Amino acid sequence: MSKTKILPIVAYGDPVLKRVADEIEPDYPELGQLVDNMFETMYEASGVGLAAPQVGLSIRLFIVDATPFCEDHPELDGFVKVFINPVILEESGKKWPFNEGCLSIPAIREDVFRKPKILIEYYDENWELQEKEFDGMAARVIQHEYDHIEGILFTDHLPALKRRMLKGKLTDITNGIVDADYKMRFPK
Repeated sequence: MSKTKILPIVAYGDPVLKRVADEIEPDYPELGQLVDNMFETMYEASGVGLAAPQVGLSIRLFIVDATPFCEDHPELDGFVKVFINPVILEESGKKWPFNEGCLSIPAIREDVFRKPKILIEYYDENWELQEKEFDGMAARVIQHEYDHIEGILFTDHLPALKRRMLKGKLTDITNGIVDADYKMRFPK
């Protein structure tokens, strides 16, 4: 196993973030190394999730480690997972707001409404098929990352007026005019 490396995080405005990602096969080249690199990248950027499109790969893969939320949500202690080719089968409950951010959109946080419970099918890092229910903060972190492989960003969930108000900041991010304390790759 070669040494892990920190990958640049793709900034808002890159077309890879708006593409529906492709499924992968168990023989995907160096998948284990990619997963390790993604965890290393996510930890370096102080994130709780990272999807492959955020490192420039349009594939249906994301990782989560929601442990940083465990002080307020003790059930998330050790909540570290790999999701390969996931499909959300069901979302249920009354939508609730939470102030979300995204490593691809640094310095912007907004309230996003999501349903509190999901049923998801996915392959884990050992290519074993899982079907599990998640709720609360775990469901939210998964939904946010799942959106990435569907070409959806958290800003897409915002009301039109709020998106218009953020347009200047988003354009700055696309142009590399942003203060992020981790390695990024800008489209322009």
